Amino acid sequence: MSASRYTYLGPEGTFTEAALRTLPEAATRELVPMVSVPAVLDAVRNGEAGGALVPIENSVEGGVTATLDELATGTPLMIYREVLLPIAFALLVRPGTKLTDVKTVTGHPVAQPQVRKWLRAQLPDALWESSASNADGARLVQEGRFDGAFAGEFAASTYGLEPLVTEIHDAKNAATRFVLVGRPGRPAAPTGADKTSAVFWLGDDHPGALLELLQEYAVRGVNLVRIESRPTGEGIGRYCFSVDCEGHITDRRVSEALMGLKRICPQVRFLGSYPRADEVRPQVRPGTTDDEFTDAADWLGRALDGRG
Repeated sequence: MSASRYTYLGPEGTFTEAALRTLPEAATRELVPMVSVPAVLDAVRNGEAGGALVPIENSVEGGVTATLDELATGTPLMIYREVLLPIAFALLVRPGTKLTDVKTVTGHPVAQPQVRKWLRAQLPDALWESSASNADGARLVQEGRFDGAFAGEFAASTYGLEPLVTEIHDAKNAATRFVLVGRPGRPAAPTGADKTSAVFWLGDDHPGALLELLQEYAVRGVNLVRIESRPTGEGIGRYCFSVDCEGHITDRRVSEALMGLKRICPQVRFLGSYPRADEVRPQVRPGTTDDEFTDAADWLGRALDGRG
């Protein structure tokens, strides 16, 4: 395995690259762009790279389905870290282009909902066509195939373009969450401000089936910060659920919730415990601390020994 190499969703100039470069370890590794999320993660699976950074969630559009599906299928991978990156778009054009010249625009599909209101107000007649990434859209503008691309302002110099308009976003405080993924190993050490990610599958479809699974978290005081359903490909109505919760797998409330899911689900995939980028610590409910779980186990042991 090439531990000195990290892959990311490219080409050069993507928000993913910008997020990756915020990590201190990125300065000592070769950063290799890839054309798609599957290609980025397959490079880790086959040993070409020691880690990969991919987008997983956007504050406007929700989960990045390509990443969620890749982490739920194929050879298992593990999340070791997350990065939150504020997102604001620039309209990148060839030098000399005026706003009235822009008739066709492009960008990643996830970008479109984040600039839709601006487009409707400023370029109502412009035609949108999606590109593989925002940076790839900039490349297509450079080649003359589109008049403008929505991308990070930092991508302009890479593709010989100019930012015609900057700070474009329909939602205030828009951000994208990225995850650093590697081959399975020991989870990152607990920090007290952690997330744990997992995917679980319903055993059968019946009234309250999902509620039964969510109760494994609820009764142990574990707060969910994200849950999304994804089709399994096995037929209409067959879904798995991608979940992030507060806490670390070494926390008793989290580990027992996962064990509860494992008992009643046909499949559970642990995706990792890792530090929260926002460093928010959970509000632990009374009766769900590690000490209280230990005290309860000690009491049960005494009861079984006849010591009350």
